[in-house]
Amino acid sequence: MKVLIGGGSGFVGRELIRVLRDKGHDVTVISRKAGPGRITWGDLESQGLPPCDGAVNLAGENLMNPLRWWNESYKKDLFSSRIDTTKALSQAIAASSSPPHSWVLVSGVACYKPSLTDQYTEDSEWTPFDLLSKLIKEWEAAALLTGNVAQTTKQVIVRPGAVLGRDGGAMKQMLLPFWLGLGGTLGSGQQPFPWIHVSDLAVIIAQALEPSTDAVSPSPQVINGVAPSLNTNYEFTKELGRVLRRPTIFPVPGFVMNALMGSERAVVLTQGQKVLPKRTLDSGFQYKYPDLSSALKQIAGS
Repeated sequence: MKVLIGGGSGFVGRELIRVLRDKGHDVTVISRKAGPGRITWGDLESQGLPPCDGAVNLAGENLMNPLRWWNESYKKDLFSSRIDTTKALSQAIAASSSPPHSWVLVSGVACYKPSLTDQYTEDSEWTPFDLLSKLIKEWEAAALLTGNVAQTTKQVIVRPGAVLGRDGGAMKQMLLPFWLGLGGTLGSGQQPFPWIHVSDLAVIIAQALEPSTDAVSPSPQVINGVAPSLNTNYEFTKELGRVLRRPTIFPVPGFVMNALMGSERAVVLTQGQKVLPKRTLDSGFQYKYPDLSSALKQIAGS
């Protein structure tokens, strides 16, 4: 299978490429710079979609980039880096004389309204209520295929929670303060913390790229890319402290998070959603890291 990946040089992209190549698939990455096994976004626009059996978009400015101050310019980059690349890929697929059999967009769970009680499955209805949910609405809309191509190309939207792994994502910034004994709960600590290990997410995406055995639905199939265990920020903090054998006695109040990160961005950490991977579990998917203990032990190398 030939797979085209937008944004393949990032944290999730690197793991997905490893999984796909281990399965014997041929991978081409779309990035800003050309090179072996790569094309640029300009190439995609001028030359059209290269021959591929599956396409996936992971491109987008890092929401948690510690080097970017939360301002209008950064917000604009968050939107354009996701929506423009997704639109470029979906338009190239629609214009192709031989479109791929699968088209996967990886978005996020921020579409679901934070709640301490509500539980969300892939069938839960939602409407935009803040900046990030508005971003996801526009992002997923940009991926939508219509007309004839929607009858032949399977469309999948994977919505991951916080992606945990040794080489990047949220953990990269968290490990140092925890190692120094400065880790603690964020905000109240009672907020749900939907998460997934990067290895499990990569396999979920790889499986979504496989050709459909059923008739193709003209509307996208949604998959919640989260681990099956429902955890709070407090449980995550205590488990990480336990695995690292470090105290977790320095809580960070919500107002401090808002001041440091900007309130529209801090909600990702100070609020959360109970998200269930119903469709993933129904498919019989076997998680390698179904609970925090196994995931954090692998990440901490203990």
